[in-house]
Amino acid sequence: MHSQETDLLLRIFIGEDDHFDGKPLYESIVLKAREQGLAGATVLRGPMEFGHSSRLRTAKILRLSQDLPVVVEIVDTKEKITAFLSLLDGMVKGGLVTLEEIQVVRYGPGQNKLS
Repeated sequence: MHSQETDLLLRIFIGEDDHFDGKPLYESIVLKAREQGLAGATVLRGPMEFGHSSRLRTAKILRLSQDLPVVVEIVDTKEKITAFLSLLDGMVKGGLVTLEEIQVVRYGPGQNKLS
């Protein structure tokens, strides 16, 4: 049995060296999302990137970078994601945030809407 609904995907692109309140920023974001009761958050670490400055950051041995890219993904209802954005304003000093309307298919027992 599965259910399907439309929700919002929040992606936060930051650097692994970014910090907030003495912790890695990605950790602070995940803990704040949990505290706010969001459905879940995933942190993805990238091996290579470049951004608006065109500075290449990579995990290659010969070009070891300390500040690799990190993406935090959070999926929940539009209302909860929108409310969470105001909390990010005080946490993220530099980076990129994207929002995407998505179709969520949930499998298993208790397929209630995200809460």
